[in-house]
Amino acid sequence: MEALSWVSVRSTLLSNIQTLWKNLDGYSLEQLQVDLQDPARLLEFYQATDPLVFASGLMVMFTVIHLVMGELTRNYSQVDRAWSILPGVYAWHFCLHDYLNRSTFQPRLVLAAVLISIWGTRLTYNFARKGGYGWHGRDYRFVYIEEKIGTLGISLLNFVFIGPQQDVLLLLMVTPLYLSTVVDTALNRVDLVASVLFLTLLLLETVADHQQFIFQTCKYALLDYVPKDKLKGDYKVGFLHSSGLWQYSRHPNFFAEISMWWMVYLFSVAAHVQDNVDWADPYLYLNWTVTGAVLLTMLFQGSTWLTEVGASGRGRAINTDLRLSISLPKSIQSTRSTSNR
Repeated sequence: MEALSWVSVRSTLLSNIQTLWKNLDGYSLEQLQVDLQDPARLLEFYQATDPLVFASGLMVMFTVIHLVMGELTRNYSQVDRAWSILPGVYAWHFCLHDYLNRSTFQPRLVLAAVLISIWGTRLTYNFARKGGYGWHGRDYRFVYIEEKIGTLGISLLNFVFIGPQQDVLLLLMVTPLYLSTVVDTALNRVDLVASVLFLTLLLLETVADHQQFIFQTCKYALLDYVPKDKLKGDYKVGFLHSSGLWQYSRHPNFFAEISMWWMVYLFSVAAHVQDNVDWADPYLYLNWTVTGAVLLTMLFQGSTWLTEVGASGRGRAINTDLRLSISLPKSIQSTRSTSNR
């Protein structure tokens, strides 16, 4: 559909940005105070602004906050604390903005926003029970990086990647929903497939995270009373390896996390589906919003490598069994290896 192409969307965004810039030209602090006292004017401004442009403005604001907080506290895990929250904020923003302009809720937007909210709630709980929201909670990978490149290096990395690029990614991951604000197509079989697979993967990630949490909790409890050389099985090697979902993949939770956002991308495919759709058309399955899922996949591959290298460099036991893929389940990895022989 032409309306969903990047060329059409880019034209709409540029036009909206130009209009917004003209309206802000000469805008005074006194006028801002007046507008803040009149909710109707703020709502009018919100409705008239393209939802992706408004979301981009929010993203810039969050980026600045994360950059400043990271430097002030010397804790560069600021985006981690918002990782499970901001996608839901963007999803419900697209949903609400569309409702205000159409006077009715778009079913696909509501469905996707609910699924992302369930994902975010579970991930927030998992992050919190591991102490991620504590004031001193910090990703040890950043500590490892700082040891390698120094204080100045980590500060530069924060301004170039840790802050801005991750905040941009969090918005890009949700842009498939933006296409449903451009056109209003009915729910279809693609939405059903995306929803069922998303919930299945969410269950997989939940089980994997819980297995890891229980294992780590028991491991450190045992180490308080039992010498490490007396431990047996996975507890002796220090990581989940031969039990649960972890016997099929070194990081089954990462596999599920990446795959869920590919399911979110399918909602953009569903937005293209009409009564006379050609299911054999390859362009049906590829559009510009795939950028988020692709970049997320790349980020997890690099992050996982850094996790394993950093942990081994600090003397921590990790699962580097090459018989297991970093993320792909062993059955898929075996099939892929066989086909490459």
